[in-house]
Amino acid sequence: MNRIKLHVKKGDQVEVISGNFKGSSGKVLEVVARKQRVLIEGVRMIKRHLRKSQDNPQGKIAEREGPIHISNVKVLERGEKQSKKREKKEAKAGKDAAPKKKKKVEKAE
Repeated sequence: MNRIKLHVKKGDQVEVISGNFKGSSGKVLEVVARKQRVLIEGVRMIKRHLRKSQDNPQGKIAEREGPIHISNVKVLERGEKQSKKREKKEAKAGKDAAPKKKKKVEKAE
């Protein structure tokens, strides 16, 4: 099975660039790679009617985020995991950029 590479990952800060929710932004809660959809915090809120149960004796109308197509979204800021990974990579590159000077050892004759 091949992994689908997408430009958005969980935890990224994104902005909706087209569609009904254009201009709104939020944090990515979930990426559904197979359907090429993302759930963004506070965007496309859907009302779901829940029947009576032990948890909800009166029943309930729950609000949750609905999916948006991934092509309608652009990344504003990467999530923490990606930035930490990048910092480690840059720190490692920084060490390689400044080579250590070797000390000359004089031979005693």
